[in-house]
Amino acid sequence: MDALIQTARYKYHERLLEEGILTVDSSGIPSNADRDSKLSIAVAKGIADSLQAKVGLKAEGQTSGAKFETVNMQFIEETFLKLSHLRPGKWHVAKLGNRNSIKTSSFSQYEHLDYLSSLTKSDPRLAASLGNDYMVAPDVVVYRDPEEDEVINSGLQVVEDIFATRTDIRKRFNPLPILHASISAKWTIRSDRAQNSRTEALGLIRNRKGHLPHIMVVTAEPLPSRIASLAMGTGDIDCVYHFALNELIETIEEIGAEDAQEMIKILVEGKRLKDISDLPLDLTV
Repeated sequence: MDALIQTARYKYHERLLEEGILTVDSSGIPSNADRDSKLSIAVAKGIADSLQAKVGLKAEGQTSGAKFETVNMQFIEETFLKLSHLRPGKWHVAKLGNRNSIKTSSFSQYEHLDYLSSLTKSDPRLAASLGNDYMVAPDVVVYRDPEEDEVINSGLQVVEDIFATRTDIRKRFNPLPILHASISAKWTIRSDRAQNSRTEALGLIRNRKGHLPHIMVVTAEPLPSRIASLAMGTGDIDCVYHFALNELIETIEEIGAEDAQEMIKILVEGKRLKDISDLPLDLTV
């Protein structure tokens, strides 16, 4: 019997193929490759071949990105939610968006953002001063419900009525869910727009009241230099996770691209780049 993570990783890639997110066009160019970069095409093609991608129509830009978010959400649901023995609690995974009633301000650490938003809407001068940097919109979130006192006290009398009345974990005093992780999904890293993952991270860091959630990025970008533009450095993003890191490393070694090999080595050994299979277990920390 295959391990949970191994099975989920296989299914993850299967969905990318079935949904037409990872495809190869009639010219042999994969959907995550940069047509203007020979190295990008070669690396992406090696990964696509390893994952047995077929010739097909590439999903449109926005559609591809949205589908990638959904596939990542499903992967986390099928893995992390089964690790309650490592991280007990009532957990939820959700994809945020305009149609979702859950917003960043729905969580205990960021509920004040709703109030701030209403103030800026009614006061143009305040809006001009503050800008919109405080408005954070993660792609996928992992959050937990606060606990009833009966659960907290099960097996041991931990709390009573007088003390520990301001902690977020007690549902009696905090009805809002607690944001545990913000996960940005970037199919490729093509332009400055991809750097909004870092902007979102800084927004979460600066605007929180309380516990800082995990801040992670998942990408299918084939070029190590572009991955490094998000992964290098510390202080904002926990780590970048590649959708097929093992296949990426193998392909780069086969191609013999020394600069790319060196960059991957720096990112991996520096704990700035991991495989998608590492993400669920990192969420238990």
